[in-house]
Amino acid sequence: MPRRYFGTDGVRGVVGQGLTAELVQRLGAAYAAWSGGESVLVGRDTRASGPELERALAAGLALGGARAMSGGVLPTPAVALLAEESGAVISASHNPPEYNGVKFFHGGWKLEDEEEEAIEALLQGGGEGSTEPPAESEGGTEYADRYVALVGERFGSALDGLRVAVDCANGAMFEVGPRVLEGLGAHVVTIGNRPDGTNINVGCGATDLRLLAETVRAGEFDLGVAFDGDGDRMLAVDAEGGELDGDEILAVVALHLAVDVVAVTEMTNLGFHRLMAEQGIRVVTTAVGDRYVLEALRREGGKLGGEQSGHIMYLEGHTTGDGLVGALLLCRALRESGSRLRELAGRMTKLPQARADVHVRSKEVPTALRDEIEGLAAGGRVVVRPSGTEPVVRILVEAESEEAAESLCGRIAALVSRELG
Repeated sequence: MPRRYFGTDGVRGVVGQGLTAELVQRLGAAYAAWSGGESVLVGRDTRASGPELERALAAGLALGGARAMSGGVLPTPAVALLAEESGAVISASHNPPEYNGVKFFHGGWKLEDEEEEAIEALLQGGGEGSTEPPAESEGGTEYADRYVALVGERFGSALDGLRVAVDCANGAMFEVGPRVLEGLGAHVVTIGNRPDGTNINVGCGATDLRLLAETVRAGEFDLGVAFDGDGDRMLAVDAEGGELDGDEILAVVALHLAVDVVAVTEMTNLGFHRLMAEQGIRVVTTAVGDRYVLEALRREGGKLGGEQSGHIMYLEGHTTGDGLVGALLLCRALRESGSRLRELAGRMTKLPQARADVHVRSKEVPTALRDEIEGLAAGGRVVVRPSGTEPVVRILVEAESEEAAESLCGRIAALVSRELG
């Protein structure tokens, strides 16, 4: 059955509108009932709405018979790694500060569609109580410290002398990300590390690389890395401040690790596919969403996957996408190869792409509209999909020239706006 609340990555919305404390409490009760009362490690990012929603989630979990343990501010992948049974994160990831959300992990893994549907079926009767018991906590920074130690041990390598600018998006990575890189010997300059509850993802981080690029160009760095608000994504800039998307980062890492198979989404640039084919690396393509990439990796026995948006998944000791792990793998490739990042990324020839986000009243794209779009798309590759987190339809067009991609994208955007806007 179609999901009403869960999108591509949990439940999200503008706080007080699409997402309320009452809904979060009901989600907690439903999850507790579905999981059989498992203990739940709860983390959150740095949004001002986080503490209130964490209390609501803990109340719902308690009503459903589950024990909530507060990890405080933690990156999403830290919760996945550290939760002994279940995990939950209060976060809207890369979305603006007025958004928030809830995502769950079971046994370290993101939920599958069928599991989210089962939880939604339990929502109708849960979360009506008024008690708000505080989440239990082990105190201090214990969970953050454990994550720092675990990531460094499993994915770290000597980074002595590597000069890295790190943009933490004023989000959940603001403290642990730089700590890990510095602990491995890198020289780190950190920006976007002063969260105030209202500045997460604002003019910084993986959603806006301009500040990072300016920082790198103004100093002497080998690269810059930028996390998103909850730390499960990472993008980068080279020593000249040139931007690298997730496709280029994944290509660098895939070649350095010499993997046999890699999983990506339908948004991935054709240039990535061509490079992998040249190197004899099999590519598995999925729908948009990091959990679909994860499902494909588990099904195919692969270890490495990612999205153009910056999700990098490496399952040799992990269960989900982790921006910090992606940064460590990229830094390792750079240091061990002895090459400049632009040279490594330059092995992939990107085809021009154009994008548009069209705000719509309905995200359902009818068959007749899709047929009309296909008729226009003869000159390039086109992906049209509803956003899983916002009231928009996302359009990607790929063509042999930038002019052709921009022209076709503009025509399709106008068509979608006319029909659905």
